[in-house]
Amino acid sequence: MELNPKMAKWAAALPLTAVFIWSLNIAVTRYVAEFISPVSISFYRWLIAFALLTPFMLPQLLRQRALVLAHWKQLAVLAAFGMVLYQGLSYSAAHYTSATNMGIINAFIPVFTIVVSIFILKEWPSRFALAGCLISFLGLLLVIARGDFANLLALGGHSGDVIMVAAVFFYAFYGVFLKKWQLQIPLFISLYVQIFFALLYHLPFVIWLGLDGINAQNGWSVLYAGIFPSLAAPLVWMIAVQQLGPNRTSIFMNLMPIFTAVMAYFWLAEQWSIYHSIGTALAIAGVLLAQKKPGLRREIAE
Repeated sequence: MELNPKMAKWAAALPLTAVFIWSLNIAVTRYVAEFISPVSISFYRWLIAFALLTPFMLPQLLRQRALVLAHWKQLAVLAAFGMVLYQGLSYSAAHYTSATNMGIINAFIPVFTIVVSIFILKEWPSRFALAGCLISFLGLLLVIARGDFANLLALGGHSGDVIMVAAVFFYAFYGVFLKKWQLQIPLFISLYVQIFFALLYHLPFVIWLGLDGINAQNGWSVLYAGIFPSLAAPLVWMIAVQQLGPNRTSIFMNLMPIFTAVMAYFWLAEQWSIYHSIGTALAIAGVLLAQKKPGLRREIAE
């Protein structure tokens, strides 16, 4: 899609806005970890989003109920991976690691997606994708090891990073399942139904662990999580994909570690070390290399 220069500048602001919102959410997640349990903020987040969407989505859901009922199992699986496992583990990881590390580890979603695609979609990566995965994995180990690979032996000291890696790995399944099923359901109806299933999945944990109360220390963070990363960012991202296309839009995700690190530095007083720079550079380089297409002769040979 060709855009005139003025439109291109406006369109580029859309994915930047979405990435900024998601990056800020990582910083918010780390900040509020001291004031609310992972189960509580995760449940409140989706409850707020569900309540805000219901007046608009419920009539549309009723009109599209036959389509939704035909795919409810897939929507339930997507909710489990994308909203419960990924988000829930992210909130848990925030208790044990920094927002800076969480932002960097998030940058490995495309690489993990390539790995998961091998088993789910039977898509074997190109030589560029394999090389990109290896480079990114090296960057991931460097970040977890805090610049010294000998530190990897002390796994107890990296529990938050390991939990975040697991969260990102589960989110890779979410993306692969989306590609595999290609559900022809309007985006926000799909989002609405997934949120409903996410709330259902939370109920056993809420009953077992209970809910923390919303107060002055955590209220604004909960409200932000329920509105901006849950609803506003997906909407802006969807418009960006329509304007720029999925490939150009996805490149902006590489800015998330940088945005998160800047916010964590000024707001949370987290330090940015040389291993963060090297790890981020390796992650972005690996993702960009993995997206490189083989030449025509190579494609014919494959």
